[in-house]
Amino acid sequence: MPELPEVEVTRRSFADRMAGARIQALRLGKPLRWPLGCPPQQLVGRRVKTVSRRGKYLLLQLDEGILLLHLGMSGSLAFDTGLPPPGPHDHVDIVTDQGVLRLHDPRRFGAVVHVPSIDDARAVRLLGGLGCEPLEAGFEPVGFHQALKRRRASIKQVLLAGDIVVGVGNIYASESLFLAGIRPTLRSDRLSRPRAARLHAAIVDVLSRAVALGGSTLRDFSSADGQVGYFQLDAMVYGRAGQPCRVCGSPIRLLRQGQRSTFFCPVCQKA
Repeated sequence: MPELPEVEVTRRSFADRMAGARIQALRLGKPLRWPLGCPPQQLVGRRVKTVSRRGKYLLLQLDEGILLLHLGMSGSLAFDTGLPPPGPHDHVDIVTDQGVLRLHDPRRFGAVVHVPSIDDARAVRLLGGLGCEPLEAGFEPVGFHQALKRRRASIKQVLLAGDIVVGVGNIYASESLFLAGIRPTLRSDRLSRPRAARLHAAIVDVLSRAVALGGSTLRDFSSADGQVGYFQLDAMVYGRAGQPCRVCGSPIRLLRQGQRSTFFCPVCQKA
């Protein structure tokens, strides 16, 4: 699944090129997870003002209304003036006078939803439960620790939940916990303030580096201009079960938490 770094990399790859574009048509293919929410022709003539991000959602702010885009489990966006005809897994084309933004989504878990404003009930339902943005100033160590103390689940599961800090998906949770020296099974409320501060710093560091490296391409992720990511090549634990830890040499271990794979070093992450 594309995580926060991949979504941010995608946003940066087309946001400036699409700003100011006027929508000329909107083509829908097979149904996605949620309906568009308005007749496609209602968006014709609308102008794209900005492209921002909230968690794993992209927000196309129009001169009237907002388009919320989610890449789902396997989706990706392409933006160009010369895209080929849509294929069987190309489910949305937003045709503008500056190029076509296309959602490619083989599993159809993605979404393009139009809402009149950010206060609309559908927008609140999708965005209202999201936690702090980890790469913005509102994510600070003291509040992070206080929120963790109110949860009794394992720290890995709490990070994945997204209601304390948003966008720390499976890859980056494992990497952040390794960098902070914290066992992924440790209960969230047992983290001391110093250890929570180390985890806070590790999350910011890992996500910032991932964005700088173009995200992670494990299967078929690419940005809207066709670039793949390289963070996976620098991963310390994720996807390295049985291989030696890059720090201590101990074999990296794999366990299952909530049906997700967790990778960790039993020596560097003792507790």
